[in-house]
Amino acid sequence: MAIHIKRLHNLISSSTSIFNPIYRKSYIHVSHVSLPEKLISCFTSRYDFSACSAGLTGQIVSDAYSPRLEDAVERDHHEFLKWHKGGGMFHKSASIDPTALIDFGAVVHSGSLVGGNVHVGSGAVVGPNVAIGIMFHLLTAPSVIHVSFIMEFPSVKTALKAHIGNNVEIGANSCIDRGSWRDTMIGDHSKIDNLVQIGHNVVIGKCCMLCGQVGIAGSVTIGDYVTLGGRVGVRDHVTIVSKVRLAAASCVTKDINKPGDYGGFPAVPIHEWRRQVANRCRTSK
Repeated sequence: MAIHIKRLHNLISSSTSIFNPIYRKSYIHVSHVSLPEKLISCFTSRYDFSACSAGLTGQIVSDAYSPRLEDAVERDHHEFLKWHKGGGMFHKSASIDPTALIDFGAVVHSGSLVGGNVHVGSGAVVGPNVAIGIMFHLLTAPSVIHVSFIMEFPSVKTALKAHIGNNVEIGANSCIDRGSWRDTMIGDHSKIDNLVQIGHNVVIGKCCMLCGQVGIAGSVTIGDYVTLGGRVGVRDHVTIVSKVRLAAASCVTKDINKPGDYGGFPAVPIHEWRRQVANRCRTSK
Protein backbone atom coordinates (compact mmCIF):
# COMPACT_ATOMS: atom_id res chain seq x y z
CA MET A 1 0.00 0.00 0.00
CA ALA A 2 2.86 2.36 0.87
CA ILE A 3 4.44 1.69 -2.54
CA HIS A 4 1.25 2.68 -4.34
CA ILE A 5 0.95 5.88 -2.30
CA LYS A 6 4.55 6.78 -3.07
CA ARG A 7 4.03 6.18 -6.83
CA LEU A 8 0.90 8.37 -6.77
CA HIS A 9 2.79 11.16 -4.99
CA ASN A 10 5.58 11.03 -7.57
CA LEU A 11 3.06 11.12 -10.44
CA ILE A 12 1.29 14.19 -9.02
CA SER A 13 4.53 16.08 -8.39
CA SER A 14 5.84 15.32 -11.89
CA SER A 15 2.57 16.38 -13.57
CA THR A 16 2.59 19.64 -11.62
CA SER A 17 6.11 20.40 -12.80
CA ILE A 18 5.08 19.69 -16.40
CA PHE A 19 2.10 22.05 -16.31
CA ASN A 20 3.77 24.81 -14.31
CA PRO A 21 4.43 26.94 -17.46
CA ILE A 22 0.70 26.77 -18.29
CA TYR A 23 -0.30 27.72 -14.75
CA ARG A 24 1.93 30.77 -15.00
CA LYS A 25 -0.01 32.18 -17.98
CA SER A 26 -2.05 35.28 -17.22
CA TYR A 27 -5.36 33.88 -18.47
CA ILE A 28 -5.22 31.10 -15.86
CA HIS A 29 -4.49 33.53 -13.04
CA VAL A 30 -6.81 36.30 -14.19
CA SER A 31 -9.31 35.50 -11.42
CA HIS A 32 -6.56 35.98 -8.83
CA VAL A 33 -5.23 39.25 -10.25
CA SER A 34 -5.89 42.25 -8.04
CA LEU A 35 -7.58 44.63 -10.49
CA PRO A 36 -7.41 48.39 -9.90
CA GLU A 37 -10.15 49.75 -7.72
CA LYS A 38 -11.47 52.05 -10.41
CA LEU A 39 -11.82 49.10 -12.83
CA ILE A 40 -13.83 47.13 -10.29
CA SER A 41 -16.12 50.08 -9.60
CA CYS A 42 -16.76 50.42 -13.35
CA PHE A 43 -18.25 46.94 -13.45
CA THR A 44 -19.96 46.70 -10.09
CA SER A 45 -21.48 50.10 -9.41
CA ARG A 46 -22.61 51.41 -12.81
CA TYR A 47 -23.28 48.36 -15.00
CA ASP A 48 -21.60 50.23 -17.83
CA PHE A 49 -20.11 47.48 -19.96
CA SER A 50 -20.01 49.40 -23.25
CA ALA A 51 -16.51 50.75 -22.76
CA CYS A 52 -15.13 47.38 -21.80
CA SER A 53 -16.97 44.99 -24.09
CA ALA A 54 -16.58 46.42 -27.58
CA GLY A 55 -13.08 45.18 -28.26
CA LEU A 56 -11.35 45.36 -24.90
CA THR A 57 -12.55 42.06 -23.45
CA GLY A 58 -9.57 40.20 -24.84
CA GLN A 59 -7.24 42.70 -23.22
CA ILE A 60 -8.82 42.04 -19.84
CA VAL A 61 -7.93 38.38 -20.18
CA SER A 62 -4.43 38.84 -21.55
CA ASP A 63 -3.40 41.97 -19.67
CA ALA A 64 -5.43 43.17 -16.71
CA TYR A 65 -3.41 46.38 -16.50
CA SER A 66 -3.79 47.47 -20.13
CA PRO A 67 -3.22 51.25 -20.40
CA ARG A 68 -5.91 51.51 -23.09
CA LEU A 69 -8.48 49.85 -20.84
CA GLU A 70 -7.57 51.99 -17.85
CA ASP A 71 -7.83 55.17 -19.93
CA ALA A 72 -11.32 54.20 -21.16
CA VAL A 73 -12.45 53.39 -17.63
CA GLU A 74 -10.98 56.64 -16.29
CA ARG A 75 -12.76 58.75 -18.91
CA ASP A 76 -16.05 56.97 -18.31
CA HIS A 77 -15.66 57.25 -14.55
CA HIS A 78 -15.60 61.06 -14.61
CA GLU A 79 -18.72 61.29 -16.81
CA PHE A 80 -20.97 59.68 -14.17
CA LEU A 81 -22.05 61.46 -11.00
CA LYS A 82 -23.89 60.46 -7.86
CA TRP A 83 -27.54 61.53 -7.62
CA HIS A 84 -28.38 63.42 -4.45
CA LYS A 85 -31.67 61.63 -3.85
CA GLY A 86 -31.14 57.90 -3.48
CA GLY A 87 -27.46 57.62 -4.31
CA GLY A 88 -27.76 56.22 -7.84
CA MET A 89 -25.41 57.08 -10.70
CA PHE A 90 -26.29 59.32 -13.64
CA HIS A 91 -24.46 60.61 -16.70
CA LYS A 92 -23.66 64.31 -16.63
CA SER A 93 -25.50 64.82 -19.94
CA ALA A 94 -28.77 63.36 -18.57
CA SER A 95 -31.61 65.71 -17.56
CA ILE A 96 -33.20 64.65 -14.27
CA ASP A 97 -35.95 66.40 -12.33
CA PRO A 98 -34.90 67.26 -8.75
CA THR A 99 -37.85 65.30 -7.36
CA ALA A 100 -36.77 62.05 -9.03
CA LEU A 101 -35.56 59.21 -6.83
CA ILE A 102 -32.70 57.10 -8.20
CA ASP A 103 -31.83 54.34 -5.77
CA PHE A 104 -28.30 53.23 -5.03
CA GLY A 105 -27.16 50.77 -7.70
CA ALA A 106 -29.35 52.28 -10.43
CA VAL A 107 -27.82 53.92 -13.51
CA VAL A 108 -29.13 56.65 -15.83
CA HIS A 109 -27.10 56.92 -19.04
CA SER A 110 -26.32 59.81 -21.36
CA GLY A 111 -28.99 61.92 -23.04
CA SER A 112 -31.84 60.54 -20.92
CA LEU A 113 -34.71 62.67 -19.61
CA VAL A 114 -36.21 61.71 -16.24
CA GLY A 115 -39.37 63.54 -15.15
CA GLY A 116 -40.75 64.52 -11.78
CA ASN A 117 -41.47 62.00 -9.01
CA VAL A 118 -39.90 59.18 -11.04
CA HIS A 119 -38.60 56.24 -9.05
CA VAL A 120 -35.77 54.17 -10.57
CA GLY A 121 -35.19 51.12 -8.37
CA SER A 122 -31.86 49.68 -7.32
CA GLY A 123 -30.21 47.63 -10.07
CA ALA A 124 -32.28 49.21 -12.84
CA VAL A 125 -30.58 50.69 -15.89
CA VAL A 126 -31.98 53.56 -17.98
CA GLY A 127 -30.08 53.50 -21.26
CA PRO A 128 -29.07 56.40 -23.51
CA ASN A 129 -31.70 58.74 -25.01
CA VAL A 130 -34.65 57.53 -22.90
CA ALA A 131 -37.45 59.95 -22.00
CA ILE A 132 -39.45 59.12 -18.84
CA GLY A 133 -42.57 61.00 -17.80
CA ILE A 134 -43.78 61.89 -14.31
CA MET A 135 -44.82 59.39 -11.61
CA PHE A 136 -42.93 56.56 -13.29
CA HIS A 137 -41.86 53.49 -11.31
CA LEU A 138 -39.03 51.26 -12.49
CA LEU A 139 -39.08 48.55 -9.86
CA THR A 140 -36.12 47.18 -7.93
CA ALA A 141 -34.05 44.44 -9.62
CA PRO A 142 -32.30 44.62 -12.96
CA SER A 143 -34.76 46.29 -15.32
CA VAL A 144 -33.31 47.75 -18.47
CA ILE A 145 -34.48 50.44 -20.88
CA HIS A 146 -31.68 50.47 -23.34
CA VAL A 147 -30.25 50.33 -26.83
CA SER A 148 -30.46 46.73 -27.95
CA PHE A 149 -30.56 45.11 -31.38
CA ILE A 150 -30.31 48.52 -33.03
CA MET A 151 -29.16 48.99 -36.62
CA GLU A 152 -27.29 52.17 -37.47
CA PHE A 153 -28.51 54.17 -40.46
CA PRO A 154 -26.10 56.87 -41.69
CA SER A 155 -29.00 58.87 -43.16
CA VAL A 156 -30.66 59.19 -39.73
CA LYS A 157 -28.98 62.13 -38.03
CA THR A 158 -31.06 62.34 -34.85
CA ALA A 159 -30.93 59.63 -32.21
CA LEU A 160 -34.25 57.87 -31.71
CA LYS A 161 -35.51 57.33 -28.20
CA ALA A 162 -37.76 55.34 -25.91
CA HIS A 163 -40.56 57.49 -24.47
CA ILE A 164 -42.13 56.31 -21.20
CA GLY A 165 -45.40 58.03 -20.33
CA ASN A 166 -46.72 59.33 -17.02
CA ASN A 167 -47.71 57.00 -14.18
CA VAL A 168 -46.15 53.97 -15.88
CA GLU A 169 -44.88 51.00 -13.89
CA ILE A 170 -42.26 48.57 -15.21
CA GLY A 171 -41.46 45.38 -13.31
CA ALA A 172 -38.15 43.69 -12.65
CA ASN A 173 -36.03 42.18 -15.42
CA SER A 174 -37.99 43.84 -18.20
CA CYS A 175 -36.36 45.32 -21.30
CA ILE A 176 -37.54 48.10 -23.61
CA ASP A 177 -35.49 48.79 -26.74
CA ARG A 178 -35.34 52.28 -28.19
CA GLY A 179 -36.41 52.82 -31.79
CA SER A 180 -34.48 52.30 -34.99
CA TRP A 181 -36.84 54.08 -37.44
CA ARG A 182 -39.41 55.51 -34.99
CA ASP A 183 -39.41 56.12 -31.26
CA THR A 184 -40.48 53.35 -28.93
CA MET A 185 -43.41 54.67 -26.87
CA ILE A 186 -45.24 53.46 -23.75
CA GLY A 187 -48.51 55.30 -23.11
CA ASP A 188 -49.65 56.90 -19.87
CA HIS A 189 -50.90 54.75 -16.99
CA SER A 190 -49.70 51.50 -18.57
CA LYS A 191 -48.49 48.69 -16.30
CA ILE A 192 -45.76 46.27 -17.35
CA ASP A 193 -45.09 43.17 -15.27
CA ASN A 194 -41.81 41.36 -14.67
CA LEU A 195 -39.81 39.63 -17.42
CA VAL A 196 -41.38 41.53 -20.32
CA GLN A 197 -39.55 42.17 -23.60
CA ILE A 198 -40.64 45.12 -25.74
CA GLY A 199 -38.81 45.39 -29.06
CA HIS A 200 -37.68 48.45 -30.95
CA ASN A 201 -40.22 50.77 -32.61
CA VAL A 202 -43.10 49.39 -30.52
CA VAL A 203 -45.90 51.84 -29.74
CA ILE A 204 -48.17 50.97 -26.81
CA GLY A 205 -51.23 53.09 -25.98
CA LYS A 206 -52.49 54.30 -22.65
CA CYS A 207 -53.85 52.18 -19.80
CA CYS A 208 -52.46 48.93 -21.18
CA MET A 209 -51.53 45.95 -19.02
CA LEU A 210 -48.75 43.50 -19.97
CA CYS A 211 -48.48 40.46 -17.72
CA GLY A 212 -45.34 38.47 -16.99
CA GLN A 213 -43.20 36.96 -19.77
CA VAL A 214 -44.94 38.84 -22.56
CA GLY A 215 -42.78 39.20 -25.66
CA ILE A 216 -43.50 41.89 -28.25
CA ALA A 217 -41.44 41.90 -31.43
CA GLY A 218 -40.30 45.05 -33.21
CA SER A 219 -42.54 47.65 -34.88
CA VAL A 220 -45.76 46.49 -33.23
CA THR A 221 -48.57 49.03 -32.68
CA ILE A 222 -50.94 48.45 -29.77
CA GLY A 223 -53.96 50.64 -29.03
CA ASP A 224 -55.40 51.79 -25.70
CA TYR A 225 -56.83 49.61 -22.93
CA VAL A 226 -55.21 46.42 -24.23
CA THR A 227 -54.49 43.52 -21.86
CA LEU A 228 -51.95 40.82 -22.69
CA GLY A 229 -52.04 37.74 -20.47
CA GLY A 230 -48.97 35.90 -19.28
CA ARG A 231 -46.56 34.59 -21.94
CA VAL A 232 -48.41 36.21 -24.83
CA GLY A 233 -46.28 36.59 -27.94
CA VAL A 234 -46.79 39.21 -30.65
CA ARG A 235 -44.97 38.93 -33.98
CA ASP A 236 -43.34 41.91 -35.64
CA HIS A 237 -45.21 44.63 -37.60
CA VAL A 238 -48.60 43.61 -36.16
CA THR A 239 -51.31 46.12 -35.22
CA ILE A 240 -53.71 45.49 -32.33
CA VAL A 241 -56.68 47.85 -31.96
CA SER A 242 -57.85 49.28 -28.66
CA LYS A 243 -59.86 47.32 -26.07
CA VAL A 244 -58.45 43.89 -26.92
CA ARG A 245 -57.78 41.18 -24.33
CA LEU A 246 -55.53 38.21 -25.08
CA ALA A 247 -55.63 34.99 -23.08
CA ALA A 248 -52.43 33.65 -21.54
CA ALA A 249 -49.95 31.86 -23.84
CA SER A 250 -51.63 33.23 -26.97
CA CYS A 251 -49.66 34.20 -30.05
CA VAL A 252 -50.67 37.05 -32.35
CA THR A 253 -49.53 36.36 -35.91
CA LYS A 254 -51.66 38.91 -37.81
CA ASP A 255 -53.49 42.19 -37.24
CA ILE A 256 -56.42 42.30 -34.83
CA ASN A 257 -58.89 44.84 -36.17
CA LYS A 258 -61.90 44.31 -33.89
CA PRO A 259 -62.08 44.82 -30.11
CA GLY A 260 -62.81 41.76 -28.01
CA ASP A 261 -61.27 38.71 -26.38
CA TYR A 262 -58.83 36.47 -28.24
CA GLY A 263 -56.83 33.35 -27.50
CA GLY A 264 -54.89 30.45 -28.99
CA PHE A 265 -52.03 29.98 -31.41
CA PRO A 266 -52.62 31.69 -33.76
CA ALA A 267 -54.87 34.03 -31.83
CA VAL A 268 -58.55 33.86 -32.85
CA PRO A 269 -61.76 35.16 -31.20
CA ILE A 270 -62.14 33.56 -27.80
CA HIS A 271 -65.33 31.60 -28.63
CA GLU A 272 -63.71 30.07 -31.70
CA TRP A 273 -60.63 29.13 -29.68
CA ARG A 274 -62.80 27.44 -27.02
CA ARG A 275 -64.61 25.43 -29.73
CA GLN A 276 -61.25 24.35 -31.12
CA VAL A 277 -60.16 23.17 -27.69
CA ALA A 278 -63.45 21.31 -27.12
CA ASN A 279 -63.27 19.59 -30.52
CA ARG A 280 -59.68 18.56 -29.89
CA CYS A 281 -60.64 17.05 -26.54
CA ARG A 282 -63.53 15.06 -28.11
CA THR A 283 -61.46 13.74 -31.01
CA SER A 284 -58.59 12.68 -28.78
CA LYS A 285 -60.80 10.28 -26.75
